[in-house]
Amino acid sequence: MNIRSIEMPVHPLPASAQLSAPYAEALIAHAGRGWLRLNVPGHAAETNSFSSLTEAFGSRALLLDFPPLLEGLDLGAQTPMAEALALAAEAWGARRTWFLTNGASQGNQIASLVAPALGGTLVVQRSVHSSVIDGLVLSGLKAAFVQPSVDAEQGIAHGVTAEDLAATIARHPDAAAAYVVSPSYFGALADVRALADVAHAAGIPLIVDEAWGAHLGFHPRLPENALAQGADLVTSSTHKLAGSLTQSAMLHLGHGPFAQTLEPLVERAFRLVQSTSASALLMGSLDLARMTLVRNREAIGASVEAADRIRRAIRRFGRFTVVSDRFSDFPDIRAVDPLRIPIDTRAGGISGHEARRLLYRDHQIMVEVATDSAVVAVIGAGSVPETARFVEALHTLPAPLAGGADGLRLVLPQPGESRLTAREAFMSPTRVVPAAEAVGLVSADTLSAYPPGIPNVLPGEVVTAETVRFLQLTAAAPNGYVRGAVDPDVSRLRVVDPGVPHAD
Repeated sequence: MNIRSIEMPVHPLPASAQLSAPYAEALIAHAGRGWLRLNVPGHAAETNSFSSLTEAFGSRALLLDFPPLLEGLDLGAQTPMAEALALAAEAWGARRTWFLTNGASQGNQIASLVAPALGGTLVVQRSVHSSVIDGLVLSGLKAAFVQPSVDAEQGIAHGVTAEDLAATIARHPDAAAAYVVSPSYFGALADVRALADVAHAAGIPLIVDEAWGAHLGFHPRLPENALAQGADLVTSSTHKLAGSLTQSAMLHLGHGPFAQTLEPLVERAFRLVQSTSASALLMGSLDLARMTLVRNREAIGASVEAADRIRRAIRRFGRFTVVSDRFSDFPDIRAVDPLRIPIDTRAGGISGHEARRLLYRDHQIMVEVATDSAVVAVIGAGSVPETARFVEALHTLPAPLAGGADGLRLVLPQPGESRLTAREAFMSPTRVVPAAEAVGLVSADTLSAYPPGIPNVLPGEVVTAETVRFLQLTAAAPNGYVRGAVDPDVSRLRVVDPGVPHAD
């Protein structure tokens, strides 16, 4: 029996229940009962014996660190955990919700594992997170990619249009589902309702990676979430902007026409990839995050106003520009997440990578992501940061073009030809070769400039010289990182060995 997938309460929950956190409250009460703990975890909440843990994280963390399957918490049907899951589903407008303890990446893997029961090809936005590609490796499905719109000036991908999604689905009569991303890393929201209509008209469900949108719909100034627009399965990275602890997330099942088909499939896939030792701390934080989002609407409004102050100041000073001010140029963008602040730093004479490095080193300010051209600052729902401090530090950064004197903007490379499925390439015999020799060969790995973690090379795709240059320049930038690379500098790549037949 899996304790985080038990039946929802039979009777409807009263409205006031959203103002409580049943699992978190039960966990706190359970910790106060003076247990002699002769079970795992091995620290047994002995705060004196494990003083290094206590000094680092506090005694409360140890006391609340319980294993699964405990009476009064999650063992059985009508439990605090079952109530917490039902409240989460209600708050996000889902038919059913699962708590995840390995991030939204786990949700994307579950969604990918569901698809083989529905068809032979997953129609996928090409700029999905690398965890979706990991899911394709696990599932073995073929993929048909829909190209997103690209801001060539910024070198960033946005979303896909309903027309492009429909055209790709039409070319693949064995389509299992459509898989899109909204919002993007830069805060661009797709027209999910139109995308859902297209998918449903073709007889397939719409899966949305809404990792960056867990807070959507919880305040009048925030756009509605994907579930409210007809999405069938939604990955929600609650820890990102909705206030739970890092690595905690949720997976939501919609109320649409595929709900009954998807629910048992999700349940099986969930059991396959969820830890049997899921953290009570992470799950308790999900329960508390949901309660806080519902209760603190005014605080969310203050967060939006804080983000507005930063954008107004950037426009007023004139050195930098706000990337999202140009989103109206792209037909796939329906709305903008106001808690995301993408800033074109090259407009102000400094690369995004260098701006991030100096903000971190000299001002103790962390931003979420840097690209060659921009940084993205994010404000959590309910957080009100020192906006003046950030604006002042940003405008004290050196110029012109510090950290990138050539003044060239990196352009996102076009993907190479796909010759194998992700699973075929991943499971094939491979060899590691110098990057220059990999050009023209088939990649065995997923390579992604990170963050945002959008794959630039997929397993099964031909490696191009353009992509190698892009990844090497990314890796060489301050704080640059390429997820999946053999070497930090991307000097070598793992490719499918052309001399050995690949596994079927």
